Amino acid sequence: MTYGCQTWSMTKAVGQKLRVAQRAMERKMLGLKLADKISCKEIRNKTQVSDIVQYIAKQKWKWAGHVARLQDNYRWTLRVTEWQPRNGKRSRVRQARRWRDDIVRTMGKTWTREAKDREELRRGAEGFILQWMDRA
Repeated sequence: MTYGCQTWSMTKAVGQKLRVAQRAMERKMLGLKLADKISCKEIRNKTQVSDIVQYIAKQKWKWAGHVARLQDNYRWTLRVTEWQPRNGKRSRVRQARRWRDDIVRTMGKTWTREAKDREELRRGAEGFILQWMDRA
């Protein structure tokens, strides 16, 4: 379910769909139905499964640190992350969420420099993961 989640650009709607799917799987594991009216917290306590959106945020944060520490400019991951359109402008309609937008919001525009220091990256990880708790 989370294969390649490090590269997803997460939105509130995607996070909500993933949580709904996870809860459905947890209910199936326990043999419960929606009609049983058991709260999500009780189900989560019984299954001891971590929240999928938090897991995705943690994986994305790790991948961002890995990309920032890449030294080889020929790798497509680093080149795509730093790529800017030729005209330098995005369209006037509502902007699509980019992969790095969440990271920039947490660490700032100099996230690639700061992420090269692993300790600095660890300090920012908690804030990055906690921002997804608010989007529940």
